[in-house]
Order: sequence, then structure tokens, then C-alpha cells
Amino acid sequence: MFKEILHQTKASFLFVMIFTVLTGLVYPGIVTLLGKTFFPRQAEGSLIEKNGKKVGSELIGQPFDAPQYFWSRPSATAPYAYNAAASGGSNAGSTNPDFLKTVQGRVEALRKADPTNPKPVPMDLVTASASGLDPHISLAAAAYQVERVARDRKIDVKLVKNLVEKYTDRGFLGFMGDPGVNVLKLNLALDELK
Repeated sequence: MFKEILHQTKASFLFVMIFTVLTGLVYPGIVTLLGKTFFPRQAEGSLIEKNGKKVGSELIGQPFDAPQYFWSRPSATAPYAYNAAASGGSNAGSTNPDFLKTVQGRVEALRKADPTNPKPVPMDLVTASASGLDPHISLAAAAYQVERVARDRKIDVKLVKNLVEKYTDRGFLGFMGDPGVNVLKLNLALDELK
């Protein structure tokens, strides 16, 4: 009986070691090699460069709060906003007093940055996404900010609207998912207008 247990233990140990190497080293190595070969930009994080310097990823949001920029969707990550190592929402419910205070503070900041804007503030400008890393805002959130950005930059509103249209992602195959505007790409394009 002891020989049988020893035999089963050796077989189990060998099985675990083989599959640890296959699934922990070989498979990830092959997938990484294929990714870097066929999709090198995406495999490196879809990084965006400006003047030879990496300025961010098109897949992770960044904070913007100057009035001449489009503002991103808020982030609930800690210890700082858009921290990819701490992806996650606040998990605060819609009746949580702290959550309501946070949302009200965000609404007030948007109103202060653009006091003449009578439009209702879009939800995605005052609430964080589930990941806290969303690089996109809705078309409504972009439209809400167009006039402020144009006024602060002293450029034509139509030019800003055209840039919003240019940096709108239409979703997979053009119809799956809601359209969204990549805030980092849009703000970089605005900076190039100078």
C-alpha cells in the first residue's frame, strides 16, 4: 500500500511540475512572442509618444483639470488617480453620503471651470468607472466641454468639435459598444494646434 501511495505522489508531483512549466512558462512565452511579433505596439501597452517621449497609454486614463483641456472620467484608484496597479472602483453605493459628497464636489468643479454652461453635467464626468482607469468619455461628456475648451484656447468651436469627432472610437466593428472619445489623444491633438 505504501508503494502505491508513493507511486501516486510521484506521479502527482510530476504532473504538477510538467503543467507548471507548460502553463506558467511555455504558454505565456509563446503568447508573448506572438504578441510582440504580430502586435508589437499593443504588446508594449499601446503607448503614445510625443516628441520621442512616452506620454501615456491610449488604454489608461490620465487626470486633466486645467480648463483648456478635456477632463477625463474620474478615477477611484489609490493612492493616486489612474493607478493601474490598483484598478478598481470605489464600491460606494448611490446613497452613500461620502459618495454623494464626492459627486457634488466634482459637479461644482465642472461648474466653476465653466460657469456659463447651462447643460446638465453628464454622469461619466462625475462618477468613476468600475476599473477607475477608463481612457474614454462619452460623446455627451465631450460635448459638455467643447465650448469651455474652445473659449480657453481662443479657437473656433467648430475646430474643437471636429477634433472630438476625429478622436471618437466607434466601438468594435463600428456598432458594438457605445462610442467614446479618447481624452489623452484629443488633448494631445489640441496641444498641437498651437
